[in-house]
Amino acid sequence: MIFADNILRQYLKNVFFITGTAYAGKSTMCARLAREHGLYHYAENARAAEHRAMCDPQIQRQFCYQRRDWDAFFNRTPEEYERWIYEGSAEEAELEVLDLVRLSEHQRVITDTIIPIRILREIAAYGQVAVMLSPQSMSVERFFDREDKDDILACIQSTRNPQATMENFKRCLARINSPEHYREYEQSGFYCLYRGEGDTREENYRALERHFGLA
Repeated sequence: MIFADNILRQYLKNVFFITGTAYAGKSTMCARLAREHGLYHYAENARAAEHRAMCDPQIQRQFCYQRRDWDAFFNRTPEEYERWIYEGSAEEAELEVLDLVRLSEHQRVITDTIIPIRILREIAAYGQVAVMLSPQSMSVERFFDREDKDDILACIQSTRNPQATMENFKRCLARINSPEHYREYEQSGFYCLYRGEGDTREENYRALERHFGLA
């Protein structure tokens, strides 16, 4: 069964989506908007483990990718890592959309989503989506500044050559935060916000309130 985009738009009309690059402030903005405006916050990857258990590795190949060991996982080529991120996100998107349809039936929902921008164009209106972008230097060099990345850092440090593994992982991060992917976000037709080197959280928060019609 295939659901037409116009049907999904109707069922998702109570959902706000924030997407974009790492270290742009997506999760922080979602949590605050949810808290101050009574929205349900459907967090990024909140149900990834449950979703993966529902999937078939022969069908959702990238999303069901299972690491053999941390050396193999973190030393994939940037091209392999990019394919895992983007194809895996598209495979999980169907499950996330079903969650959002259910959750938003009687309440408004906000999500720092993994749904690819090309799918968001099909299922959401301009006023439901905001793109948040950070400089590539932040997305790559400051990736481990947040405590929620400590587990990833520990796994990299457990590899046979942590320094080489870290250098390779940064190349992978640079690949998924490449100028080509930035242009895809910028040319998506959706509202874009940029995080500078200074503290722009309050400014961006107020801008998101206005964009989503919450102010």
